[in-house]
Amino acid sequence: MHKFPPKLAYLLATSVGAGLSPIWPGTAGAMVGVAVATALIPASPWLTVLAYAALFAVGVWASSHVVSRTGTEDPQIVVIDETFGAAVTLSMLPVDPLWWAAGFLAFRFFDVVKPWPIRIMHEKVRGGAGIMMDDAAAAMAAGVLLLLLNGLINHLP
Repeated sequence: MHKFPPKLAYLLATSVGAGLSPIWPGTAGAMVGVAVATALIPASPWLTVLAYAALFAVGVWASSHVVSRTGTEDPQIVVIDETFGAAVTLSMLPVDPLWWAAGFLAFRFFDVVKPWPIRIMHEKVRGGAGIMMDDAAAAMAAGVLLLLLNGLINHLP
């Protein structure tokens, strides 16, 4: 079995260094998610789902590695979860600057506030899986809320 160098895990977990930002590292990681979602605009839905599944798996692996090396349950430098969550949220929405701004803000709201049931995942699921899962739940909450809002707006006279 090939052992990956620890620096690769840190590089991925920090979303290529965004997690090292001295100001709002989670928001910096989410901004990388905007780039990921933008890059996936021309991709087919199946390729997009596959890309996000791979990003989630890599996020669990990299986050788990950093957690074990630092002894910290959710290190602040780990932002691949914010990258994943922001990208998934935006990919659910119309490709429009206003919807994407709303998606970014809604995702960050759910990620920071962690209302039920997101909070339960954050508190009960440990390690890299927990780091990634609560942001996946925040992405789903933000995306579904905004899709419902979009549907309501489209049905107004």
